[in-house]
Amino acid sequence: MPVETEIKFSVDDLAGLAQRLTAAGFAVQTPRSFESNVLYDTPTRQMRARTEILRIRSYAGRWTVTHKRLPDAGPGEDRHKHRIETETEVADGDALAGIFLSLGLVPAFRYEKWRTEWADGEGHCVVDETPIGNYAELEGTAGWIDRAAAKLGVDPAQYSTLSYGRLFDQWREQHGSAAQDLTFAACARGLVAD
Repeated sequence: MPVETEIKFSVDDLAGLAQRLTAAGFAVQTPRSFESNVLYDTPTRQMRARTEILRIRSYAGRWTVTHKRLPDAGPGEDRHKHRIETETEVADGDALAGIFLSLGLVPAFRYEKWRTEWADGEGHCVVDETPIGNYAELEGTAGWIDRAAAKLGVDPAQYSTLSYGRLFDQWREQHGSAAQDLTFAACARGLVAD
C-alpha cells in the first residue's frame, strides 16, 4: 500500500514562493483551481477515533475518493507526516456521496481551498489558499522533502504535520469562531460579531 509522506508550512508571500519554486526547478502541473472536500464518517465518528479519513474531493474538474490511515507500524517519526493513502478517480462524486449516505455514513467535515500544484520530477508541492491562511505541502520521500524545503528556504522548525482539520481547530480557538466547516463562507460568518 502506498505511504504518503508530507509536511506543511505556512506561506506569507504566495508570489515569493512561486518565484522560489520556479528557481528550484518546479513547474506548475495544475494551475490555481478551486477544491472542495467532504469527509465522511459514522454518526458516532468511529473513523476519526481510529485516525482515518474517507474523503470525496472535487478539484480541477475531477472527482476522487480517498481513504487515509496510519501505517500499521504506527505514526513513525515525528518530523514528517506518514499515512497509508488509497485514492481513485470516480466519475460522479455526488452519486458516490449518495451511496455513502445509504450505507449510514454522514458528512462529518467540509473544507475548501484554492490549490496550485507544482512538481519537479521527483516530488510535489501544492500551494493552498484556505479560509484560515495560505499553506504549502511538500510530498515525496522524506529525503526529497528535506532537500526541497532547504531549496525553498523552509527551516525544519517550520514543518507542520497537522491536518487541515487540526489547523482549523486551532484557528477557531484563536479567533473564537463558531464555524463548523473550513469553508470560505462559514469562516467569514464565524468571525462576524452578532
